[in-house]
Amino acid sequence: MEGLDPIPSGAFAPGEAFSALIFDCDGTLVDTAPAHLAAYNEALRGVGLQIAEDWYLPRFGLTPQATLAELATLHGVHLDVDETLARYAESFQGGLHRLREIPVVAGIARAHRGRVPMAVASNGTRANVALSLEAVGLGPVGDGGLFDALVAVDDVAHGKPAPDLYLEAARRLGVVPADCIVFEDTEPGFAAARAAGMRVRDVRTLVR
Repeated sequence: MEGLDPIPSGAFAPGEAFSALIFDCDGTLVDTAPAHLAAYNEALRGVGLQIAEDWYLPRFGLTPQATLAELATLHGVHLDVDETLARYAESFQGGLHRLREIPVVAGIARAHRGRVPMAVASNGTRANVALSLEAVGLGPVGDGGLFDALVAVDDVAHGKPAPDLYLEAARRLGVVPADCIVFEDTEPGFAAARAAGMRVRDVRTLVR
């Protein structure tokens, strides 16, 4: 489409058919890892814990609840999860100006606007995901926006690597899961998409 960046090599096979596209948010559409790590550490400061980057990045695709549960187990401490998550959300939402879109993936979404239905399916909370998309110019969702639906961890019984998020996204888009292509960047996300019966693309392999 004129005026849009070319679709990167590896995004689609020649002549590949699909009925919908579904995108992860964090690390796929939006570069959020540094902001999330800073928010976790601000939230944990009061209990004397800090998360190292090399510990956090391999767990980037986990839900906030799972991340905190692993951390508590690692250090043998009890965390008030609700209180910690509230502090984390407040800190993250205070740093939205630091977020940037990931152009290669955002470009794929823009190129398909109006051509197929599209959704965002994320292990993040609905508030954080919606604000992240809006902060980089990829929101709001629905009402003529780039994406037709947003499914967050708040909306399902189980986050990734369970398939719930992707199955719910397909349901909201009104498409068969097998006809969806998912764009993801983490192992939990890949597992979730495959468990949902969808084709998945590792955005880390796309030309940037």
